[in-house]
Amino acid sequence: MNRRKNGTALVRTRPARLAMAALVLAATGGLTATFVSSGGRGTADAATSLDQFVSIEKVPPNVRTPGPAAGASTGRFTVDCGTNGNGKFSPDNPVAQPGIRNGAEHVHDFVGNLAITANSSNADLDASGTTCRNGDKSSYFWPVVRIDRSVRSGRQVQQALAQTQPMVVCPAVGKRLRAVPTGARSTVDRLLAELDRQQAAANQRMTATRGRIDAAFNREVIDSLRTRRAAMIKQISSTITVAGGNQPGLVSLVDCDVSYDDMHARMPGSAHRASAEAARAANPRIQCPAVRDRLPGVPDRALAEVNRALDDLDRQVSEANERLVTSRGQGGPAFVDNAILGPLRAKRTAALDRIAIAIGRQAPRPQGLGALAACTLDQAPATPATPSSAPTTATALPDPQGPNLELPGNTGGIVRPAQVLIEYRGNPVSKVVPMPKFLRALTGDAKPTSRGPANARATWTCSGFTDRLSDKYPICPAGSRVQRVHDFPGCWDGRNIDSDNHRNHVAFADKATGACPQGFRAIPQLRITVAYDIPRDVQVKGQYALDSFPEENHNPFSDHNDFVNVNSAQTMQRIAACINKGKNCS
Repeated sequence: MNRRKNGTALVRTRPARLAMAALVLAATGGLTATFVSSGGRGTADAATSLDQFVSIEKVPPNVRTPGPAAGASTGRFTVDCGTNGNGKFSPDNPVAQPGIRNGAEHVHDFVGNLAITANSSNADLDASGTTCRNGDKSSYFWPVVRIDRSVRSGRQVQQALAQTQPMVVCPAVGKRLRAVPTGARSTVDRLLAELDRQQAAANQRMTATRGRIDAAFNREVIDSLRTRRAAMIKQISSTITVAGGNQPGLVSLVDCDVSYDDMHARMPGSAHRASAEAARAANPRIQCPAVRDRLPGVPDRALAEVNRALDDLDRQVSEANERLVTSRGQGGPAFVDNAILGPLRAKRTAALDRIAIAIGRQAPRPQGLGALAACTLDQAPATPATPSSAPTTATALPDPQGPNLELPGNTGGIVRPAQVLIEYRGNPVSKVVPMPKFLRALTGDAKPTSRGPANARATWTCSGFTDRLSDKYPICPAGSRVQRVHDFPGCWDGRNIDSDNHRNHVAFADKATGACPQGFRAIPQLRITVAYDIPRDVQVKGQYALDSFPEENHNPFSDHNDFVNVNSAQTMQRIAACINKGKNCS
């Protein structure tokens, strides 16, 4: 594969792209569910082709905004969180795949919260620093865009899919529990084992679709598993609570996903010819041994103290990860060991001692906790796992590697945003109520191919053409920037900060009227507009693309954006008041 020194990105000639689609279809005997990478139109095309690009001037105006009625909230509140100047990139998705390392299988830009990872608790998020100028600690993140001028063989994609066994990936519930009371330990262990059996059974069902993608079958497997996991996880939470523990709802851990990560892992890419030195520099994060699932049942009188120590352990790792971002480039080769890992080990040792002492006052003191104190800088490529029917809680995908943070299938130079506009807007028929703190929300769908396009949204446009949105990559006139416009749901059920599929607790307003569905309240509606300076010749040649899951293969219709609200209650009240009064604030 020929590459230029500037690290820029994925280019295929038109015949090569179209040939790739044919090869993929031939390898599978025809996909059960057609790929939707050509703008979600149902076209059986798994390649990033020139058909996925469109002159924005050929897209008819299609954005309709309902006019304000009496009682509307017409204000706007903007937040400046920068353009990811700190370089916080990660393949984690803390909203859709909490607790799963590299769960996104592609790289996200992060702005706002500095500490967030897939494992961050609400307390960690609240204690974090932020890139936002007004102190907003919310996390806003979206897939990166890359430029890649190389040509990739269609046969590589065909062979990768033909050999891929789809796998069910679920959050590990045991690693996210608070202290389990002694009286509940055996029941909780039994329920956790049942969760593993459910996932193993789902993985066994997935063997029927080896080498092909069947969106309807995937949805049936995941929906069925979600129902059973929801009941089991609710039982775990209530068992701990009834026994005297303090276990908040675990709804964020219910949803699982079908992963084609082995398709990425089987695709050769320049990233995985990078030197070990380049790999070590790519995407560092702190990796510490899990503690929560290593504890015995905790006596009643020790529960509060053990939970405080567990929260401290989480916060310590969060602070260390934040320090990695803010201290990048400082010190010599031993800086991380001396300034971050060493102090972290001392703090963890103290917290683990407190746990052992607290339990030991009422029951046998747990042994060996001290061995969990040492953490490492986890930045080496992971060894791909062999797909099986066993429960899987982490992807086999290697960490992003090299100076461009490349992954198999997601290669080339990352295009930094020229501008990121974050704005909270009103509702055309009613006043808005403040969002609850720690509300999770997402927009779009990262997997319209393997899950179906029902939740996918057109997001692509050009500056000066915001009256139209496309489900294809835009080619903009000279002087116009490529833009992605991500509108989040503007209605909330009034109760929950998350739901078992990360969608049902929020809803989009009616397109024609702007009214929220029955039972939902209008909240400040988040819109994030990301703009890029992409050379026009790159646009015309189809040489820029979105990072994506492997089965999407840079499908522009797989664009998405995620958000965790960590605004203080006071700030969110101020945002709602500004919008309700019809003002423009920041």
